[in-house]
Amino acid sequence: MADNNCQFYTLTLLFISSLCILSIALIIKEDQNNKSFAKTLDPNTLNLNKQQKLTQFHFYWHDIVSGKKPSSVMVIPPQANYSSTSFGMVAMIDDPLTEGPELSSKIVGKAQGFYGSASQEEVGLIMAMNFAFSEGKYNGSTITILGRNTVFSKVREMPVIGGSGMFRFARGYVQARTHQFTPSSGDAIVEYNVRFDTPLNKI
Repeated sequence: MADNNCQFYTLTLLFISSLCILSIALIIKEDQNNKSFAKTLDPNTLNLNKQQKLTQFHFYWHDIVSGKKPSSVMVIPPQANYSSTSFGMVAMIDDPLTEGPELSSKIVGKAQGFYGSASQEEVGLIMAMNFAFSEGKYNGSTITILGRNTVFSKVREMPVIGGSGMFRFARGYVQARTHQFTPSSGDAIVEYNVRFDTPLNKI
């Protein structure tokens, strides 16, 4: 009888130990999954499973660093004088967006935000800006751009990561092409083609 009790006790202890080990393994696996850089989300919880509306814009971005009233102002100078890329520089912008390449053409909004030199090997900028529209039914609506801009590349593509007003839940991309750059002043005119979609039914 004593042998049976001892055997039962041993089996019970082994069973409980196995459950504990399994639980710890599951907890570790779940913790590792939570630390993953990418997760799959249910679009139904974000109201993104509805029919999408595609919007396209075309305009010119004027980055004016010269003159008495620049639209781009350096707020942090580059920390390394030897850097050929101005690494570490940060500039705040309030750049006009116009229908045509001339600054005198119709203004449709402003690009407000900042850019900074984020590469030591090439002239590569981190761009974080809102396109705040002021024209017609789009007045007051914005889209947000966040991406890498290698300014000497022919075409630079950056993502649209969100929006407000008419463009809530916007997602898409912009393509930037330099229309004109004046080395003596640093002023630039960049052509932007913008494409993004938004859900027809917004929260």
